[in-house]
Amino acid sequence: MRIDILTLFPEMFNGFLSESIIKRAIENKKVNVNIINFRDYTLDPHGKVDDTPFGGGAGMVLQIEPIYNALMDIKTDDSYVVLLTPSGVTFSQNKAKSFVKKNHLILICGHYEGFDYRIKELVDEEVSIGNFVLTGGELPAMMISDAVIRLIDGVISSESLDSESFDDDLLDYPVYTKPRDFLGMKVPDVLLSGDHLKIEEYRNSERKRITKEKEIKEKQN
Repeated sequence: MRIDILTLFPEMFNGFLSESIIKRAIENKKVNVNIINFRDYTLDPHGKVDDTPFGGGAGMVLQIEPIYNALMDIKTDDSYVVLLTPSGVTFSQNKAKSFVKKNHLILICGHYEGFDYRIKELVDEEVSIGNFVLTGGELPAMMISDAVIRLIDGVISSESLDSESFDDDLLDYPVYTKPRDFLGMKVPDVLLSGDHLKIEEYRNSERKRITKEKEIKEKQN
């Protein structure tokens, strides 16, 4: 799989690409991730990629031309282009599963006040990571890439994927390790029982409980 990320701040991705599972996935050639500075595609001699909005208003707006030029340079017949914007559909595990089926995923990171609205005409889908405002699309791009890359065959074990949160709309069950008792905080007895049927029942029950508690908290907020 190939993931291209269009951004004005490529150095923000240095740590993301050089650590842990993502680093190993790249080294093992499970995924090819390219960070592309679309400032390189502007025709402005000073490298300008934004301008003031027509009709007035605060802030600067990203121009369509450099993003269009970048897309024309990297797009193929297999490309699927995603614009990261608050107006997009909210990203989810199911969306990650749909993205991992793409041969070539292109993520466009915004910045400043917003995009020239015509950029929406260049993409296949708009995606948001939630109802809040960020400085730019770089963090969402990392989050989406992480969620997608870990689903690629061979990146992590199939056993780990089988017990993922949200795969059946439930959160994961709580896990514990040594010591059994830490400052009076004890591991549930059922996990020490060796009775695998009871352990499975306990974990299923806990998944439902934790998911329900999360739903209640979200409604309260």
